[in-house]
Amino acid sequence: MRLDKFICKSTELTKLDAIQKIHAGNILVNGAIVLEESTQVHEDNLITLNGECLKPRPFRYLLMHKPANTICSNVDGDYPSLFNQLDVDGLYGLNRDELHIAGRLDVDTTGLVLITDDGRWTYNITRPDKDCKKVYRVGLSYGIPEHKVATLAERFEQGIQLQGEQGLTQPALLEVLLSEYADGKGGEGKGAESKEVLLTITEGKYHQVKRMFAAVGNRVLTLHRERIGDIQLDVEEEQWRFLTASEIASF
Repeated sequence: MRLDKFICKSTELTKLDAIQKIHAGNILVNGAIVLEESTQVHEDNLITLNGECLKPRPFRYLLMHKPANTICSNVDGDYPSLFNQLDVDGLYGLNRDELHIAGRLDVDTTGLVLITDDGRWTYNITRPDKDCKKVYRVGLSYGIPEHKVATLAERFEQGIQLQGEQGLTQPALLEVLLSEYADGKGGEGKGAESKEVLLTITEGKYHQVKRMFAAVGNRVLTLHRERIGDIQLDVEEEQWRFLTASEIASF
């Protein structure tokens, strides 16, 4: 962790205040003055501010139900930040400026986002070799005929060639929601179609789900993330909660 971030997590100082303390020579790391804010420190280092030993607050882990037309950013842009729904400044020892999102969603995508101030935990979720499964509920422009489900599912399992990419995507699990056929929404008989599927992927390429369906001649109309790893979305839109100990330990 950077020294300036460590100080912010251990005090009520802003990042600018922390940097000023460092440059003034008020910070000692293992008994030596450190003047560079980017210095990497660890929890087992002895870090003092004007002789007072600093101990960082525990890391925080949250899940939130992201609404559409919000951005996964700490600040507003062309659309409002979803952090506007996270009214935690001054509560629970949280500061929104210290938090980040582990696996962002597009502005029009809804559903599960994980929020934390623990960079190593985020890395365990987002690094490709961790094979972290993300489940999306996808609404499609064109229905999938029942007799083509098996063939399409096999294509997704084998990998999809995305435009602009050299290799295939990692194997993905496509589950067409057969209830769409059963309840008559797609019609009856040979022409029955379903426009809603569940897609499980382990990567996080740019606009990946949308590009995968575009590559097979379809178009995504709605996209909603339901699960990341073992963590299931279980709160209403715009609501949030802290993760449980077992959920945190699952990554």
